[in-house]
Amino acid sequence: MNADARHRTSLTVLVAIAAVLVVAALVAASPTVGRLLSELPPVATPDRLPLVVGAAAAITAVVCAIVALARAARSRARSTALAQSFGTAPACGIRTSSLVARMNELRLDDAAAVRLSRRYTVAVDDLGVAFWDGGHRRPRKVDAYPWREVRNIRADSVVMGSTVVSVLVLRVRRHKNSVEVPVVFAAPGLGRYALSDAAFFAIVRDWKARHRTALAAEGLEVPPLTAPIPVISAEMLAAHRG
Repeated sequence: MNADARHRTSLTVLVAIAAVLVVAALVAASPTVGRLLSELPPVATPDRLPLVVGAAAAITAVVCAIVALARAARSRARSTALAQSFGTAPACGIRTSSLVARMNELRLDDAAAVRLSRRYTVAVDDLGVAFWDGGHRRPRKVDAYPWREVRNIRADSVVMGSTVVSVLVLRVRRHKNSVEVPVVFAAPGLGRYALSDAAFFAIVRDWKARHRTALAAEGLEVPPLTAPIPVISAEMLAAHRG
């Protein structure tokens, strides 16, 4: 059993133990809870229903907030660990079905299918683009695309639900397959979703510059320069509408 398998087994055992402890605590406390409930004043069922629904909604909101905080903390810890190995700050990506499907198109037939968490880490260096997952102690490289396999990098937008989000598109050629890999970056902070505007285009420019530098260093054909990506701020848009 390798280190990753032992780590997953340990996490499974810890979760199982925690679940058993929670169930045991609920069973042990059931007489006390029953006594407290019996001492409460009687409430008619129609009057109690809004209270129950409100409590359930509050509990659900708290659980969702805890899960979101845990995911964000895990992603930040993984990015911090990977930042020590790369010449730039890794970016947090948002998993999409199209991203996973395109990455699997670039896999060999006997290779394991790509699996990504809802929030993963993508990092670039002088060698290429790498997608990472897992915890900060044992980051797992999901796949990597050397710069020589990247044919083009461009900015685009996609519709996700009712929102238009910015997406960086990598055209990768591998095993005679040419596939466009869409990468959606996560915005920092809770309550925000996809990265956009100046921060997004800064990543696009950085990746393009690294791509050109790496190809030139290997004596490969460098893609033609394109016009600078315009960055339109909210103030500029408001002034134009006014």
